[in-house]
Amino acid sequence: MGENNRAESADQKNNRHILLRTAFIAGAVLINFVLPRTAAALGLPLYLDNVGTLLAAVLGGYLPGILVGYLNNIINMQGNPGNAYYVVLSTIIAASGTFLAGKGYFDRFTKALLTIPVFAFIGGVLGSILTYLMYGFGMGEGISSPFARTLLEKGMLNVFWAQMVSDVIIDLIDKGITVILAFLIIRLIPDSIKPELWLTGWRQAPLSAEALKAAKKSDTRSFSLRGKIITIISVIMFCVAVVTTVISYILYTNFAMRQYRSGCTSAAMLAANLVDGNRLDDYAALGREDDEYRYIENKLDSIRLSNPDIEYIYVYRFLPDGIEVLFDLNTADVAAQKPGDIIPYEDYLLPYKDTLLAGRELDPIIDNTKYGRLLTVFEPVKDINGRTVCYAAADIKVEDIRLSNLNYMTKVFSLFMGFYIFILSLCIWLVDYQLIYPITAMTVSARKFAYDSEEAREISVDRLQHLDITTGDEIEKLYESLSKTISETVGYLEDVEEKSEEISRMQNGLIYVLADMVESRDKNTGDHVRKTAAYVRLIMEKMKEKGIYADQIDDAFIDDVANSAPLHDVGKIMVSDMILNKPGKLTDEEFAMMKNHTTAGSQVISSAMSLVADSGYLEEAKNLATYHHERWDGKGYPSGKAGEDIPLSARVMAVADVFDALVSRRSYKEPFPFEKAMDIIREGAGTQFDPQIAMLFVESEDEVRKITNAHEAALISFERLKSGEE
Repeated sequence: MGENNRAESADQKNNRHILLRTAFIAGAVLINFVLPRTAAALGLPLYLDNVGTLLAAVLGGYLPGILVGYLNNIINMQGNPGNAYYVVLSTIIAASGTFLAGKGYFDRFTKALLTIPVFAFIGGVLGSILTYLMYGFGMGEGISSPFARTLLEKGMLNVFWAQMVSDVIIDLIDKGITVILAFLIIRLIPDSIKPELWLTGWRQAPLSAEALKAAKKSDTRSFSLRGKIITIISVIMFCVAVVTTVISYILYTNFAMRQYRSGCTSAAMLAANLVDGNRLDDYAALGREDDEYRYIENKLDSIRLSNPDIEYIYVYRFLPDGIEVLFDLNTADVAAQKPGDIIPYEDYLLPYKDTLLAGRELDPIIDNTKYGRLLTVFEPVKDINGRTVCYAAADIKVEDIRLSNLNYMTKVFSLFMGFYIFILSLCIWLVDYQLIYPITAMTVSARKFAYDSEEAREISVDRLQHLDITTGDEIEKLYESLSKTISETVGYLEDVEEKSEEISRMQNGLIYVLADMVESRDKNTGDHVRKTAAYVRLIMEKMKEKGIYADQIDDAFIDDVANSAPLHDVGKIMVSDMILNKPGKLTDEEFAMMKNHTTAGSQVISSAMSLVADSGYLEEAKNLATYHHERWDGKGYPSGKAGEDIPLSARVMAVADVFDALVSRRSYKEPFPFEKAMDIIREGAGTQFDPQIAMLFVESEDEVRKITNAHEAALISFERLKSGEE
């Protein structure tokens, strides 16, 4: 029942988030719809069409911002179709807004103001270039056009720079107001709601900010999965764009050429229908003095004005020795020829001279003339007998056709880039939440997995299981398999660890049994092996704590030395009982035999090492057994090693062994007082003992005393039990 309630609560929360984000995006679109119309109604020369876009980008992220920017132009094209072509600018502004917000530029008002030049550059500079290309290297009809025309008319700037200056100035003001309005609205939204507006699509437990950064950065050998997917999407869309653009260009060019030819042909036919083929001599002789001539000339001018693409319109009579001008119109660049003038054939007409003289029909011509590259259509004018007597012609500049193609392709490019940015952001969003973030979560969890303790393993398994990846695809199956495998591995490791601990306890127990067997032969040593092992562990832990010989001492080294310390006198098994238990002072010969217990111990442990594959701890046992009677000044035995040539473990044991011998009762002496024993250790620093180890031992007097007292109390209790007193 509780699980069902929790599930319902999660569903309700998810539904609330969906409704809130949908309302937020709709509100941003509404702001973009209302503000431009309000500015227009008030007669303000401002766009204000990106306030909602910036708001969605800052609070919602890349996808909401780009979506609102895209919808902004699509919706506003209902009032002005040209708005659709600026969709690329809106999507770039949205992407820039999210990026700058991520860098903290909208945290404070002063920092937000620094973003104004960025948005003004996008809207003003890039927008001006786009306008210039879309409208035939001329002026658009937008808000900045009147100002641009004023600059142009004053002769201060050319068309391009007039448009550019106008757009930048107006966009600086517009984007300044846009940023201020967006910042104020952001501040009015409660901080508790803002995190819920950011569009996410988690199919798992949300990642931390650190993990999100890791997901977006590539620490792979060559190229991240995220980068590969984005590259694949980009390449596919680029290929589609190229193919679509080429096809569109070919189709549009063919269509445009047909339209231009059709328009040019229509103009030539209309002109031909106006001319009376029986009055050509009158037209040439009288010109504008003739009423009919003036009427025809006005009609020709009307035909040219009705079709802005027509550059020149004229009527020529082709003669063997030249071309007679019958009708010609003035243009802004070229003065008209006078009626009756004879002009020479241009080179481009020479191949068609015979056809023209014969009065036959001629296909449209595209060629270079002294007026530029022209598309020309010649339409025959016939007399009352049906004989071709002249030609009416219309010209269109091919450069105008090229500009028209460029305008069209610029519009296609702008529309496609806006759509591309939107689709790319959508794909990245889906890839991140459906693929990259779940994989990153598993990767981070696996990297942080700790095996060094039971608690660490439990935390690591719990972290992995709480990822709760629910993509419903192969990623989810991979997660389930990974969770199961790691859980089973951890269980196996716990079994192995338990067995290892059991083996370790058995090993240590056997070491103490062996040491006790040796010790039981020496009536003088008492609880010597256990006390020296305790002193050794204490010394090494203090050394690790203070960083003394840090290059050698770690937890593994401490365990190896402390666990093998009881074997330091194992060589005594080869020494006679008479020598071991002699109550008085040993003779020189006896002492020489006693000293052999170091080399004998080395031989015993070497034999054991040959039977054990992993003999790390036995290496230290051998060092302890062989060299624990060496002295720092080189006067010890069996090898006379000095200083740091003596293994570190043996130097530690030397202090522990001598101290315990001093404070312990022997058959040949009484125990030294604790303080006196400490003084002897202090005095031996730098001669008998490693000075750092000896002084560290002396400084640890309190801990040493606790070990000494504890073992003495245990020994007294044991003796009482043995004698029957307890």
